[in-house]
Amino acid sequence: MDAFSQLAAYIKAHPNAMGKVVDFDPNAGLLYHLDLTAGNKDLDAAIIADTQKFDIWVTEKLNANKCRYGIGGYMEHRTIYAGIPLFDNGEEEPRFLHLGVDVWARAGTAVYSPLKGKVHSFTDNNNHGDYGPTIILEHNLDGLKLYSLYGHLSRKNLEGLSIGMPFNINQQIGNFGSIDENGHWPPHLHFQLMFDMEGNKGDYPGACRYSEKDKYIENIPDPQLILKFPKAVNL
Repeated sequence: MDAFSQLAAYIKAHPNAMGKVVDFDPNAGLLYHLDLTAGNKDLDAAIIADTQKFDIWVTEKLNANKCRYGIGGYMEHRTIYAGIPLFDNGEEEPRFLHLGVDVWARAGTAVYSPLKGKVHSFTDNNNHGDYGPTIILEHNLDGLKLYSLYGHLSRKNLEGLSIGMPFNINQQIGNFGSIDENGHWPPHLHFQLMFDMEGNKGDYPGACRYSEKDKYIENIPDPQLILKFPKAVNL
């Protein structure tokens, strides 16, 4: 049985072992789908490149649709990253394929561990456009190793952490960071799952070249398996 089948089987056999990542109540709110592809004619590279404009754009979309949270991004081809050095250096094939899910909300929003686990690694990826403060947890699901990555957190969330520190299901692990500490993005959480860390610590690619899709999709399951969010709206 491959890792994807093992994960699906574990989730089916242990429905109560899945907790929350954020405080979203499907009975009391809606999710707004934030499309960051070239198909979204309301958004362009100039807005993406200007953090303040981008933050205003995200906030206006959420407020206009009465949504506390925005969602999107898994295997999304974000060609609007063109010209952003972290993703597009102008020499190699750009890294436009987004590998995790972004959950958009205001700075300070609480982040929780959806599974019992322990700290695998953590660091402040303090580069423009990068994750900023990042925590990676390791989970053992009946022998299946699964890693969960939480990027764009607050710097204070790294204080007091240690490798191997245990976390229980639904235990808070952090908060959405502000623009000046989260890699210079509108406040959001980059949530990603991996079966193999491939030697990485405190970091794992959150975007890849489209030509590498087959390689990465073998290691990165859809976070929706854990999130179990309802279908997002785009009003």
